[in-house]
Amino acid sequence: MQQSHSYCPECGNTIALVEFEQTYMLKCSTCKAEYYFDPKVSAVCALISDNQVLLIKRGNEPGYGKWSLPGGYVDRSEKVEDAVIREIREETGLRIEDITLLGVYSSTGSPVIVIAYLTRASSGHITPNHEVLECGFFDLNTLPELAFPRDEEIIRLAAVS
Repeated sequence: MQQSHSYCPECGNTIALVEFEQTYMLKCSTCKAEYYFDPKVSAVCALISDNQVLLIKRGNEPGYGKWSLPGGYVDRSEKVEDAVIREIREETGLRIEDITLLGVYSSTGSPVIVIAYLTRASSGHITPNHEVLECGFFDLNTLPELAFPRDEEIIRLAAVS
């Protein structure tokens, strides 16, 4: 793991990367201040209409060229529901409403926590942005190869909700 800071924000002395309970943190050797690496939160949505789900073809890693649910990272101090609204509008051009929590997903070894929502489009036309190669609706029974295994689970849960 690469260290991102060299000096303690509290006292200005050198800090070091140390292993702590199967994870890592930065620790100041002088004032003993501890700085943890927080997880990254991502919000995705399953937009289902007429037995089809909206997917995006990813234009960046991880999963470049594979299909996934639209969504992205939540910005610091941003409400998660606002993040999913923003991400969907940025990636697909659609405005969404009726946002319902489906579940929270995480896995050992990954710093990303995914919060999944079920939603429906309220307005707009599908217009992919620079991060998306394509957007399209797919029949729930014939999904393309997905970038993330959890997406299929989210889609199946959304289909019965």
